[in-house]
Amino acid sequence: MKTDAEFPPRDEAASAGAEVTVLVCSSCRDENGSDMRPRAGEKLADDTLAAAHGLPIHVRSVECLGNCKRRLSAAMLRDGCWSYVFGDLKPDSAADLITGAQLFANATDGLIPWRGRPDSLKRGLVARIPPLSITKDLT
Repeated sequence: MKTDAEFPPRDEAASAGAEVTVLVCSSCRDENGSDMRPRAGEKLADDTLAAAHGLPIHVRSVECLGNCKRRLSAAMLRDGCWSYVFGDLKPDSAADLITGAQLFANATDGLIPWRGRPDSLKRGLVARIPPLSITKDLT
């Protein structure tokens, strides 16, 4: 598995569209719970990085997203926009993650559009987290 140092740094993004980062949980196990290395999450991270080659999408791995009951997990982040967490992904979900990231990068409202979103990102949505700028202070 590639280390974080091997994933493209944020400042190397192409200028087309907004910057989107896909975080893939590298510690996720496969559907059988196998502890074999490389783990399914590591493979998904590497495949997602390969699928993003040449695109203005950052791919990074993270040790754990804490979504273990939903197996293979990933998140999508974009500055000033909602963030997304997905679970129940499959080992071959890399292309879906990149399709979703492209939709997100080009969304003028900062939301991943439902139309055109791969089914795995519709069914696998775990959470949508708002940017702090739109939250209300309760004090």
